[in-house]
Amino acid sequence: MRGVRGAASRFALMEYVSTRGSAPALDFEGVTLAGLAGDGGLYLPREWPRLSRAEIAALAGLPYPVLAARIMQPFVGGSLSADRLLALCEEAYGRFAHDAVTPLVQLDQRHWLLELFHGPTLAFKDVALQLLGLLFEEFLGRKGGRLTIVGATSGDTGSAAIDAVAGREGVEIFMLHPKGRVSDVQRRQMTTVLAPNVHNIAIEGSFDDAQAMVKRMFADPALSGRFALGAVNSINWARLMAQVVYYFAAALQFGAPGRKVAFSVPTGNFGDVFAGYVAARMGLPIERLVVATNVNDILHRALADGDYSAGEVTPTAAPSMDIQVSSNFERLLFDAGGRDGAALAEQMKGFEATRSMRLTNAQRQGAAALFASARADADDMAQAIRWAWDRGGQTIDPHTAIGLHAAQRQQDLPADVPIVTLATAHPAKFRDAVERATGFRPALPARVGELFEREERMVELPGEYDAVAGHVAAHATPR
Repeated sequence: MRGVRGAASRFALMEYVSTRGSAPALDFEGVTLAGLAGDGGLYLPREWPRLSRAEIAALAGLPYPVLAARIMQPFVGGSLSADRLLALCEEAYGRFAHDAVTPLVQLDQRHWLLELFHGPTLAFKDVALQLLGLLFEEFLGRKGGRLTIVGATSGDTGSAAIDAVAGREGVEIFMLHPKGRVSDVQRRQMTTVLAPNVHNIAIEGSFDDAQAMVKRMFADPALSGRFALGAVNSINWARLMAQVVYYFAAALQFGAPGRKVAFSVPTGNFGDVFAGYVAARMGLPIERLVVATNVNDILHRALADGDYSAGEVTPTAAPSMDIQVSSNFERLLFDAGGRDGAALAEQMKGFEATRSMRLTNAQRQGAAALFASARADADDMAQAIRWAWDRGGQTIDPHTAIGLHAAQRQQDLPADVPIVTLATAHPAKFRDAVERATGFRPALPARVGELFEREERMVELPGEYDAVAGHVAAHATPR
C-alpha cells in the first residue's frame, strides 16, 4: 500500500491542460467546477500518473471505495486529502445495490459482463455521477459559491446527474434531452424528480443538437459571464476519472498485472472507452479496447478508415449511442496525436465548420496501438440479446448487446485473454427491445419504486439556441 501512496505523492501538484492549448492550466478542483475549457477544448492531466506492476498488484482485493480512492488520488492531487477522498467514495458507492459495486458475470469460457448498472438510476453513469455530485458540493462549500450545471443527455446521463445533485446546496441543473428519443424509463427517471434545483428541457432534434447547444452556452459571454456554468457530461474530467476505476477492478479479478484483459465498450460519446485508455496509460495491462457502435458509426469509421465525418443521426433501440459527434474523441486525438494543442484547435475548427475531417497519420497510429472497433445494426443487436439469453443465461439491454456483438468479432485475440463487455444499463430500462428479442419483459428493480405513477415535470422547447439559452437565463441563479 505504501507504494500506491508514493505514486500519489509524485503527482501532488497535478495540473490539467486543454486539448486546444490556449486555456489556462487548472488544478483538480478547478477542472471539476469548470467542465469545458475556456478555449472550447477538454481538460486532460499534463502528465499521466504511472503505477508499477508491484503497485497494481498491491490493489488486489481492496473494497471498491478503497480501490477508487487509491486510483483517483494521483489525479486529485492537493485538492482533497486521501482521507477525505476515501470518505466521499464510501458515501458515493454506499448507494449501490451490489456490494461489489461493479460485479463481473461470466457468459462462457471467454466472454464476461462487467455490470455497471447497480446504482440508483440503473446505468453506468451512476458510477461517476454519484461521486461528481459530492465533489461539486465539497468544492462549492469551501467558497460559498453557486454552480449552474447545463448538460445534454441521450438517455442515462440526465437521470444519473439529476439523482446525484437533486436537493444539493449551491447547485442547480438544466438537463436537455431530445424529445421522443429516449426510452420511457429514461425520461421518467429525469422528469419525475421534482426538486426545485432540477430543470428538465425536452428539445426538438437530436442529442447532437442538444450537445452543441450546451457547448455554445459555455462559450456565450451572455451566459458564462452571468452564471457559473458547470458540466456533468463526460466533457468533465472528474466524471471520466471515476470511470477509470472499474477497469482496474475488473482486471485485478483476472490477475492483473500478471494477465492481460480486453474490454468491449458500447459507446457514443467516447467517454467510457477513453477511461479504459487512461487505465492503460496508468500501467494497467489492457490487450485491446473495442469501440462498439450502432449504425451511428462515426467512431468505427474514424478508427477503421481515419474518416471522422458526421452524418445525420439515425434513431435506434440503443438511444444512448445515437450520436454522430463524439466529444471525448478529441481527448484521444490530442494525446495519441502528439499533444499539439494549437494543431488540434485548427483541426477541430475545421471539423466544426464542415462536420468532416481526416485523422492524421500520428492520430491513426496512436489509436491503433490499443483500439479496435466494430459496428452493429438492429439485427446484430437482437441476435446478441438472444445469444446472452439462450447461451449465457443473462438478460442484457440493447447497448450491452452491441458491445457483446463487437466482443464476439474479436477472433484474433490471444486464447488466454478474456474479453469483458461493459454492461452499461439495466435491461428493464429498455423493456420493449429486450422483449422483442427474447419474448421476456424485464421488470424494474424494486429500488426504483413506482416510477410510472409519479408526476412528471419538464418544458418542451424548439431546437433553437436562443429559445433554450433564454430559458436557462430566465430560470438560473446568477453567480
